[in-house]
Amino acid sequence: MPTIKEDVIQMISSLPDGVDYDEIMAEIYFRKKVDKSLKQIEEGKTIPHEEAVKRLSRWIK
Repeated sequence: MPTIKEDVIQMISSLPDGVDYDEIMAEIYFRKKVDKSLKQIEEGKTIPHEEAVKRLSRWIK
């Protein structure tokens, strides 16, 4: 299993030439959030769709 450092190196290597620091950081941040979300799903730390709609309806008026 690759380390986080190895994953980041591979990720950066796959980006096109000419990418800037902000784009690299955005890619790392996105990957970190996706990995965290997938781990939460595996652990069963999710909420039902109906509950999500209920929570969002409080924010969106």
